[in-house]
Amino acid sequence: MALAVLGAAVLIYGLTAYVLLPWAWTHYEHQKGLAGLTMVTHTSQGIPGDPINVGMVGTRADVLCAMHAAGWYPADPITFRSSVEIVGSVILRRPYDDAPVSNLYYDGRRQDLAFEKPVGESADRRHHVRLWEVLKQGEENRPVWLGSATFDRDVGLSRDTGQVTHHIAPDIDAERDGLTNDLKNSKVVEAVYEVSGVGPTFIGRNGEGDRYFTDGEVKISRLVPGCDRKAETAVELKNPPFVDLKNETWKALAGLLQAGVAAK
Repeated sequence: MALAVLGAAVLIYGLTAYVLLPWAWTHYEHQKGLAGLTMVTHTSQGIPGDPINVGMVGTRADVLCAMHAAGWYPADPITFRSSVEIVGSVILRRPYDDAPVSNLYYDGRRQDLAFEKPVGESADRRHHVRLWEVLKQGEENRPVWLGSATFDRDVGLSRDTGQVTHHIAPDIDAERDGLTNDLKNSKVVEAVYEVSGVGPTFIGRNGEGDRYFTDGEVKISRLVPGCDRKAETAVELKNPPFVDLKNETWKALAGLLQAGVAAK
């Protein structure tokens, strides 16, 4: 009898945690073309990398203009010279605002664009984002980009490959929201909305073995078209009620996670 009750409890838990709840908070009402797409990047070795957490709607020129207005620098390509420069930046504590970022892959191809926002005196700490154009025409009849925004907290060795790399801070939602706010504050965003990403994740690991946590939402900014236009306010499009409930619950849990990280 006890085994039957235990089995039923495990079954109910499995259905709830892995089927019912993910189904309930999965939503693409504002960008239906993203339904069914993977929401995680991969390294060149095929290891799952940083999750997708941001998006933009607009042409390549719109993205470039918006990121420039927001104070983010295009990352240099990875070459021998740029690799030497980033090492020198870290060791000598000198600025390198457009330092290269390592390649990640989405749908089998490396990032189309990469940007960064430096912090401090060298390239060991920086905000950065990689972007891929995933839809030529979305719900707004404009291209749709997905990206992964993270914060490089220091330089070290990869836990999986042993290569020299940056390690990311675990709160990737803070990076997602920070980039979105930079764009909004620069008045280059018409509207902001969310779609489902990897889903709520307490102990995720990226391709370098770094831990991350997230509510699993992708925040998408619909950019103003052209470099010479501004939007005084950005409209915040609503989520389904159950998604808002999930996000509010996550905020409380994220506070506990942050406290745990700070205590280490």
